[in-house]
Formats: sequence, C-alpha cells, structure tokens
Amino acid sequence: MLKTPELSMNPKRKVKTKCHGEVREWNDREEAKDFFFEAMMYSDGSEHDRYSAIYIQLIHGLSFCTDEED
Repeated sequence: MLKTPELSMNPKRKVKTKCHGEVREWNDREEAKDFFFEAMMYSDGSEHDRYSAIYIQLIHGLSFCTDEED
C-alpha cells in the first residue's frame, strides 16, 4: 500500500519553477528538489524564504512552483 505522501505527490517528473522572476523547466522533479534544498541550506533571510517556499511546493507535488506571494 502507498503511504500518504506518495499518494498526494504529482506523478509527472517535469516541473516549472519561478525564482527571482526567472522561469526554469526541470525534466526531473528530484533534481529540482535537490537544487532548491541545497540553495535553502546555504542561504539565509529572504533568500532562504524564497528557496524554502519553492522546495515546499515541490514536495507537495505542484507542477508550477514560485517564490511569489499571493
């Protein structure tokens, strides 16, 4: 049986991110998660907040992840 996080995760590997106004398309969601996790770990303040917002959206399976607030 699948665990809850696996059920809620978007099965598509491709994902788009928008950070600092730059849109980037990733062919592999895991690669994007690794990139934003590392960026989050090596930053602080508002940069850390931007990267962590995108990382959290990636974990939740969104197909378009952005650092912009609604």
